[in-house]
Amino acid sequence: MVILGAGGDLTERLLLPGLASLLMRHDYDVQVIGASTGESTDDEWRRLVSESFARVEDGGDAPPDLLDSAVYIRADATSAEDLRRVLAACRHTPVIYFALPPSVTIAACEALREVDLPDDTRLALEKPFGTDQASARRLNRLLTRLVPETQIYRIDHFLGMSMVLNILGMRFANRMFEGAWQRESVEGVEIVFDETLGLEGRGGYYDATGALIDMLQSHLLEVMALLAMEPIPRLDEVELRSNIAQVLRSTRVRGGDAVASSRRARYSAGRVGSRELPSYVDEQGVDASRQTETLAEIVCEIDTPRWRGVPFVLRSGKALAEDRTTVTVRMRPVEPIEGLTGTPKPDRITMDLMTGDVALAVTMNGSGDVFALEQSVLTTEQKPGHLLPYGQVLKGILDGDPLLSVRGDVAEESWRIVEPVIAAWRDGSVPLEEYAAGSAGPGWETDRR
Repeated sequence: MVILGAGGDLTERLLLPGLASLLMRHDYDVQVIGASTGESTDDEWRRLVSESFARVEDGGDAPPDLLDSAVYIRADATSAEDLRRVLAACRHTPVIYFALPPSVTIAACEALREVDLPDDTRLALEKPFGTDQASARRLNRLLTRLVPETQIYRIDHFLGMSMVLNILGMRFANRMFEGAWQRESVEGVEIVFDETLGLEGRGGYYDATGALIDMLQSHLLEVMALLAMEPIPRLDEVELRSNIAQVLRSTRVRGGDAVASSRRARYSAGRVGSRELPSYVDEQGVDASRQTETLAEIVCEIDTPRWRGVPFVLRSGKALAEDRTTVTVRMRPVEPIEGLTGTPKPDRITMDLMTGDVALAVTMNGSGDVFALEQSVLTTEQKPGHLLPYGQVLKGILDGDPLLSVRGDVAEESWRIVEPVIAAWRDGSVPLEEYAAGSAGPGWETDRR
């Protein structure tokens, strides 16, 4: 496993701990090679690999063979000569993991055209995949000149989250839900990923990306597709990825109006819990003139017989009052029944993508006055999977199974959906609002109900 960009935050914070969670439970013969332009040594790299095991829940020691074979190579990922040196250090079939910004990934793939890649080389690419639909299309063509599509793994770690994958079980293994999972019964769907975290030292990357691309384009559209896809006869990479693609091909911003169906904002100075956060424009690495948003919301519609007319709200923001990672399916109210009083909120199903909690809010007779309706909430907790999200997607790469990777056409469709919003924001048609760090953020989501 060759990690290009091994000196970055992604490698230390997510990639190596994910690998550790995998190797603690499954026996793989893996050599880990770190490659980056920064100064480092084999010993420092081995220490980083070793520490990743300690950071995993119930962690232990790294396998001695893993540490003995781990090496660090100072290399420029965009240099064909350097890439040859890195690949020459591989003892096994290479998995090249691009832990790099999109523009550098593209340049690195161009350099790989000058390199004779070993048979069965696998390429793993972080999202955002490309910088727009046109660049994603060009990158797809470039990648398939390097290796077959079956050896390309476009990573969306949300697809490795056990709570996201639980959507499939709820959708297709429960008759009571499947019958109601359509526009006659569903009033609206909300997919929210709000964070209390600010930039956490990632200003250089984030300011060039923003919440719309970093979260909605890269992750939440995939979650929406899992929620909205048609029933599948079997869970394999062809059926799952083809149905995801079908949903996204049918998706656009609501009414085709990117101005009316989107909102953007960024945080000003405030207090989040015990932390004082500066205004976003005062964060290190931020260029205020870019007008980068830290909160993005869009309303999508899916033009299929099952979902036509149902709004899908996607929202993600930083430096907010609470972490909220929920999918909420809101049901249409039934006709009033004469003799029963009370008007509870619409029934809803809420899934927490982090904790695993599932809450079913249903209308029932009152606990006091039996003729007064009220809403009761039934909850259950699903324990998370044994593997961290990155461990789950890495397992697929090492097994040669692309089930949880993003297919090329899906990456292109995700860009197509958000590009009208990007254009409307770029020309100033949608104002950039502000919200205080530690606040609930703009209330547009509830305004649209």
